[in-house]
Amino acid sequence: MDQYYKKWSKVLVAPAVILFICIVAIPFIIGVVYSFTSWRGTYFAGGSLTESFVGLDNYIKTFTNEKFRDSFFYTCIFTVLSVVTVNVCAMLLALLVTNIMKGSGIFRTIIFMPNMLGGLALGFIWQFIFQVVFTDILFGKEGFLHIEALRYMTQDPVKALFALLLMTTWQNASYMMIIYVGGLNAVSTELYEAASLDGASAFQRFRKITLPLLMPSITIVLFLTLSNSFKLLDQNVALTDGEFGTRMLALQILRTLKDTNPPDYGGAQAQAVIFFIVMAIISFIQVSVTRKKEVEM
Repeated sequence: MDQYYKKWSKVLVAPAVILFICIVAIPFIIGVVYSFTSWRGTYFAGGSLTESFVGLDNYIKTFTNEKFRDSFFYTCIFTVLSVVTVNVCAMLLALLVTNIMKGSGIFRTIIFMPNMLGGLALGFIWQFIFQVVFTDILFGKEGFLHIEALRYMTQDPVKALFALLLMTTWQNASYMMIIYVGGLNAVSTELYEAASLDGASAFQRFRKITLPLLMPSITIVLFLTLSNSFKLLDQNVALTDGEFGTRMLALQILRTLKDTNPPDYGGAQAQAVIFFIVMAIISFIQVSVTRKKEVEM
C-alpha cells in the first residue's frame, strides 16, 4: 500500500496543486502587482501597466485613510473579544456534551445547527431580532422590560460590536465545540481516575490534565477564530452594512470602490495586501506560541 501511495501520490495531488496555483497563487501575485498601480478595474490609468505604476502611493494613502484606520481598529477589538467568547463558549459546550451519558448526539446536533446557516441569512435573522424583537417587543417603552441599552443595537458602534459578537459566537461556537469534543475524547480516562485518587479537584484536573492535552485542539480553534473574525464580511453587511461606524476591515476593502471616483481598485488591492500581511503575522505568532505548549499524550 505504501508503494502504491508513493507511486501515485504526485498524480493524485496534481489536480489540487494546479487548482491552487490557478485560483489562489496566480491571482494573489497579480493582485500584489496591481496594488502598486493605478488600476481602475477594467483599465490602467495611463494606458498600460508600466505607465500606471505609482510605487507606494496606494499604501501611503491606505495608512492615511481614516476609514481604513477606523475599520482596522474596530476589527481588532472585535477579534480579541470574539476569540475569548467563542473559545470559552465552545469549551463549555464541549465539556457539557461529553459529560452527557444519554442523548449526547441529539444535543450536539441541535447545538451545531446555527453553524449551518449562511452569513447573510444569519445576519438578516439577527437584524430582525435586534431591530424588532429587542427594540420594540422586549425592551421597548411598552415592552416586557424597558432597557434602553439593548435597543437599536445595530445603530451604535459599541452596541453593534456586541451585537456582532453575540451573533458570531452563537454561530461559530458550535463548530469549535466539535473540535474540542474530538480533543476531549482523545484524553485517557485513566488520567482522570489517577488524579481523583490523588485527591485532585475538578478544577485541578481540568487545569493540569485537560488543558495541556487539549492544546492541539486549542491551536486549531484559535487559528480558525482569528481568521474568521478578521475576514468577517457577510454578517457585517447583513446586520449593519457598515453604517454608524461599524465597518469591518473586509467590508472597508469592498466599500473602497464606492468611496472613490473613479473606483480605485489599486488602492483597494493595497488594503487587501496589508490585510493579508497582518493576518499572516498574527496567525503565525499564535500557532507558534500555542504549539510550544502542546504535550504528547
